[in-house]
Amino acid sequence: MNELVGALGWLIPVALLFLLFISGVRIVTEYQNGVVFRLGRYVGLKRAGFRWLIPFVERMVIIDLRTVARDVPPQDVITKDNVSVKVNAVVYFRVIQADKAVLQVEDYLYATSQIAQTTLRAILGQVELDDLLSQRERINHELQQVLDARTDPWGVKVSNVEVKHIDLPFEMQRAIARQAEAERERRAKIIAAEGEHQAAEKLALAADVLSRNPATLQLRYLQTLVEITSGGNHTILPIPLELLRAFGAVPAQPFRPEEAREEEEDEDASHGPS
Repeated sequence: MNELVGALGWLIPVALLFLLFISGVRIVTEYQNGVVFRLGRYVGLKRAGFRWLIPFVERMVIIDLRTVARDVPPQDVITKDNVSVKVNAVVYFRVIQADKAVLQVEDYLYATSQIAQTTLRAILGQVELDDLLSQRERINHELQQVLDARTDPWGVKVSNVEVKHIDLPFEMQRAIARQAEAERERRAKIIAAEGEHQAAEKLALAADVLSRNPATLQLRYLQTLVEITSGGNHTILPIPLELLRAFGAVPAQPFRPEEAREEEEDEDASHGPS
């Protein structure tokens, strides 16, 4: 009986020590950091692995170091040109200093979300609607830089900010559609005018080439007759070009200003000063 009492006297303290040891065991995963407080004072960080804390003396706050994605709720924004729009975004950030995320701010997730909303309204209120729609990349970069500077004292790194959706009023959508339609019509008219200009230049060059040799005009005349007859049943009465020239319907050679200028110079040279 005495031996049993003696064994229990050893087992009870050992069991208490074992339970005390187990109560202080902590496991920190690879993507976490532990911020340790001893009697309320910050004493350091615990990295990934097996960690032991002094029971009832030390306390550890676990901080996740992985990238967090948070939606920014739709914000009513008035742009620089006084257009009211609704804009939402998404923010990507991560904790790079776990001690600051615990010591400098009460809830870094809530604080980062709130400052993202106010920054979104402030930055987008300084740009015009056309820039907001066309220069999305520049605006995203500016938002990221401003947010990163404001969250740096909390040990939070903002890696990216993306404006997801811009909700325009119906009247503004119709105005933009009319503007786009007018722009397309303007481009179509410019392209048509450029085509007419190029066609006129090519026709002038073709006429100049044909006028140099009368045989080419005859060949072109015959080719035109072939093209007309290939389109269906037609009765064609070809008239020789020499006959048309005889009646004066077709000039033998087109009048060219260069030839007239040369004739005038020849006449002036022949008369000469008396």
